[in-house]
Amino acid sequence: MTEIVIAGIGQTEVGEHWDIGLRELAFAALQEAVKDSGGLKPQALFVGNMLAPNLSNQAHLGVLLADYAGLLGIEAVTVEAAGASGGAALRQGYIAIASGLVDVALVVGVEKFTDKVGPDVDAAIATTSDSDFEAVQGMTTTAQAALLMRRYMHEHKVPSDGFAGFALTAHANAVNNPCAMFRKAIKPETYAKAETVSEPINLFDMAPNADGAAALVLTRRDLLPSNFHHPLVKVSGSAASSDTLALHDRKDMLFFDTAHLSAGKAMKQAGAILDHIDLFEYDDVFSIYAALQLEAVGFAVRGQGWKLAADGLIGLKPTSGDADSPQIPCATMGGMKARGFPGGAAGVYQAVEATMQLRGQAGANQVPNAKTALIQSLAGPASTAVSHILQTT
Repeated sequence: MTEIVIAGIGQTEVGEHWDIGLRELAFAALQEAVKDSGGLKPQALFVGNMLAPNLSNQAHLGVLLADYAGLLGIEAVTVEAAGASGGAALRQGYIAIASGLVDVALVVGVEKFTDKVGPDVDAAIATTSDSDFEAVQGMTTTAQAALLMRRYMHEHKVPSDGFAGFALTAHANAVNNPCAMFRKAIKPETYAKAETVSEPINLFDMAPNADGAAALVLTRRDLLPSNFHHPLVKVSGSAASSDTLALHDRKDMLFFDTAHLSAGKAMKQAGAILDHIDLFEYDDVFSIYAALQLEAVGFAVRGQGWKLAADGLIGLKPTSGDADSPQIPCATMGGMKARGFPGGAAGVYQAVEATMQLRGQAGANQVPNAKTALIQSLAGPASTAVSHILQTT
């Protein structure tokens, strides 16, 4: 089987970039990724974006960015899958290389939330839910996550501060990430005193919307430059799954089937099992989603995902956890919560950060001897889930 490797990575700082346009933001990341690859020339560009037509008044991003980057003539398309757009774009790049029809693919995720402010942003985000049966009723993505979290806490007897561990871990990990939006650790009492946004969700249970761009260059191993100087990282598994768009149409709202299915398929392709996973970049756009992903993938039994965070078992450093709850480092560079949630770019940031870990380039946040990473992007309450296994070669 074709060995597909990540030849180059690039990213911008996540935050509020009021003075930088969408195309300039994307160009900064893709230029860095191409340079990091040794100057490989892509034949295809896959752009992950969530809301540019709504927020930036700009569609047709593939051509826009190919033109701006001086790549006219190549195949260039936009991939949209709400919050999983970046992960979906990575999958399309992977498929293109695996098919043999493309030798070098450039994957870019980009989002500019600050092109609009106030109610316009909320209205744009609402388009990712079921317009006829959720958004029209005034249901926001935050309120929906709050309902899930409340039900979960009721069924599994979770204390009011039970989810604090997710935010504490994310903010601790973001301290040493120069591209993170928030680089300050928080204390349990800070979490406890945080303003409630949609009960029981407080400010630290949800990720901040932010601008950002990240990029990857994918190719076959045999096409790497002879002087390629990075440790090799391959994409050894890739899978996606879909569920109902409307949450109320599901038989079981508290189990993320798509997270379970896509992770399982990706691990099977890679010949990996849970014990092989050295780090997990989950989609912690809401704390409840992180808990449900840990359970769906199999790191925790149902109703116990929150305890992994509460017991300190998702941090970078080993704890005294028992054999039944081994350490699984998560959100190693701050996750969506502290790095920031750059919409359609989020999944590409996950891949960039996991690649840094596997290359041994994560600095103070390095997971020791990391060889296998699982990254998973969600759209909404796991209406879509895209999973990838990255490994050293």
